[in-house]
Amino acid sequence: MAEAFSGTFTALYVETSEYSVMDEEDKKRLRNHMHLARQSGAKIETVYGEDIAFQISEFARLSGVTKLVIGRSIATRRFPLGKPTLTDRLITQAPNIEIYIIPDSTSEMVYQVNKAKKKSEHFWNGKDIVNSIEMILAASAIGFYFWKLGLSESNIVMVYILGVLFTSVITTHQIYSLISSVVSVIVFNFLFTEPRFTLFAYDKDYPITFLTMFVVAFLTSSLAIKLKRQAKQAAQAAYRTKILFDTNQLLERVNERDEIISVTASQLTKLLNRSIVIYLIEKNDLSKPDFFSVDGKTWEKEYDFEKEKEVASWVLHHNKHAGATAENYSDSSCLYLSVRTSKAVYGVVGIEISDKPLDSFENSILLSILGELALALENEKNAREKAEAALLAQKEQLRSNLLRSISHDLRTPLTSISGNVSNLLSNEDRFDEKTKVQLYSDIYDDTMWLINLVENILSVTRIDEGRLNIRLSTELLDEIVTESLQHISRQKSEHEILVKSPDEFLLVKVDASLIMQVMINLLNNAIKYTQKGSRIVITTKKQDRQAVVQIADNGPGISDEMKPFVFDLFYSGAKSMADSRRSLGLGLSLCKSIVEAHGGTIVLSDNVPNGAVFTFTLPIEEVDLHE
Repeated sequence: MAEAFSGTFTALYVETSEYSVMDEEDKKRLRNHMHLARQSGAKIETVYGEDIAFQISEFARLSGVTKLVIGRSIATRRFPLGKPTLTDRLITQAPNIEIYIIPDSTSEMVYQVNKAKKKSEHFWNGKDIVNSIEMILAASAIGFYFWKLGLSESNIVMVYILGVLFTSVITTHQIYSLISSVVSVIVFNFLFTEPRFTLFAYDKDYPITFLTMFVVAFLTSSLAIKLKRQAKQAAQAAYRTKILFDTNQLLERVNERDEIISVTASQLTKLLNRSIVIYLIEKNDLSKPDFFSVDGKTWEKEYDFEKEKEVASWVLHHNKHAGATAENYSDSSCLYLSVRTSKAVYGVVGIEISDKPLDSFENSILLSILGELALALENEKNAREKAEAALLAQKEQLRSNLLRSISHDLRTPLTSISGNVSNLLSNEDRFDEKTKVQLYSDIYDDTMWLINLVENILSVTRIDEGRLNIRLSTELLDEIVTESLQHISRQKSEHEILVKSPDEFLLVKVDASLIMQVMINLLNNAIKYTQKGSRIVITTKKQDRQAVVQIADNGPGISDEMKPFVFDLFYSGAKSMADSRRSLGLGLSLCKSIVEAHGGTIVLSDNVPNGAVFTFTLPIEEVDLHE
C-alpha cells in the first residue's frame, strides 16, 4: 500500500506497563515482528501509554498519517455494556483517517494466553509486604491518636485512605494497594466502630461507610499507580530524547571519522551499559574493529575475532541484522546491525547481548543513534571527497600553470645559450678575447638563471606535495648571508651591497640550504628590479627572541595595488614586477613557504624615501657558554 500510494511505511509499537511482565517468548515474538517490518522497509516507531487507541490516533494526527492498517481480532464484546474492542475505539478516535482492518483468527487465542500468564505471575516480595504492613500500622496509630483527641470517624477514614494511597506509591504492583484497601476497612471496623474490637457494626450507616471507604481507597490507589506508570514512561521518553539530542549535538561538533565513532560509541555504552564493537567500511570490506568495553579489556579478550567478524561481514553484504537474538548466527556474542543510509552502508555495529536481549525501548534508541551515525559518516565522506576534489583541481591548475609558464619562459634563455654556443663552435677563431669572455659570461648567467629556476620549481613541487623535509641545525646567520652572496646574479657588481650585523654572533635554528634559497631569491629580485648603481642593504638583528633579516633597496619600489599579491604563486604583476627574471612568479611564494615552515613570517614594506623592504624572521638558538 505504501508503494502504491507513494507513501512511507511506519510500524508503530505502543508500549504499555504490561511490557514489564511480558515473558521472553512474547518479547521474542515482538522482536521478530519488528524485524519483519524493518525488512519490509518500515520505519519503527515506539510510543508509551496505557490507552493504546489514543496513542495510535495521536501519533497518526501528529505525523500526518492518512491510512492505518491494523489486525482485528474475531472477538467481540462479551457483554452489551462491556469495554469496546481496540478497533472500535480506534475508529471512534480517528474518524478522519482511512482504517484498513485485516481479520486475525489467532489474536483472541494469544490475548487469552497472555491474560492467563499475567494472572499467574508471582508479585509477592518481602519488601512490598513489609511496606504495606507498616503503612497500615502507621495509619492505625494516627487514627488511634485522632480518636483520643475526640475527632470524628470521617477524619480517621481519610487517614486510612491516605495510607492506601502511599502504599500504591511505594509498592511495585497494584495488588498491594487492593489488599491494603480491604485490610484498612477491616482494621477500621475492628478498632474504631461500635462494638470495638469486633468485626460487627451496630450503626446501619456503617456498611455504606465501609463500601465508600473501600471504593475511594481503591480508586485513589489505582490513579496513583497509573500516574506512577505514566511518570516512568515519560521519564523514559525524556531520557531517550536527551540521548538523541546529545548525540546529534556532539556529532555536529566533530568532523573526523575517529571522533564520530568515539562519540557514538560513548553514547551507546552510556545508554545500553553494554560493550560495543564497530567495523567501518574500507574498500568494500570491513576494517579493523574498534572495541569500546564497559568493563575494561576483559570483553575484548573474550571476543572470538574470526567468528564474530564472519557475522559482521554477513551483515555488510546482506544489509540485514544478524547475531544474538536474530535468526542468522544466533549463537554469536553480539547482535550486529548495519550503519546505513538509503545510499550506502558505512559500517557494522555489534552490541554485546549475553543473556539479556535488547528491549523495545533500547532497540528504538539504538536504531535512531545508528541513523545519526550513518548521516555523520556520510557528511564526513562528502566533505572529505569535496576537499580531495578541490585539492586535485588545485594541483591540476598548478601543474597547468607551471607547464605553461615553463614552456614559455625557458625558451629565451635556452635560445640564448644555444645561439652563443653555436657562434663559439662555428666562429671561435674570428672572435677576439673580449667577445669570447662576453659570450661565456652570457652563457653562464643564463645557465645560473636556469639552475635557480629549476631549484625553485623543485622546491615548490615538494611543498605542494608535502615532501619539503626541513633538516634543522644551529647555524651562524652571518655565514648564511655571506654564502648567499656568493651565489647571486653576476650583475651584483653593478650595485652597492652592504651588510649590517649589529649582533656579532647571531645563531639560528634553520635549514641552511633553504634559508640560502630565500636570501638568493630576495637579493636577485633587488638586483633585477633596481637601476644600476642602486644600494641594497642586508640587515640582521635580534628582536624578541627572534632573528630578523631585512633586505632593503632604493629602487622604484612596489605599488600598493601589487603588495597584497606579490607572495601569490605565479603572480608576476602588470609590469613584470615579480621575483622571476621572465615573470614565472615562483620565488616570493617559495620564500614565504620556507620561512613559514620554519615558524617565521615574511612581510613587504616601503623603504623611505623610496624602494622596498622585505623582512623575515627566523627562530633564534640560545647557546650557553661555560668558561
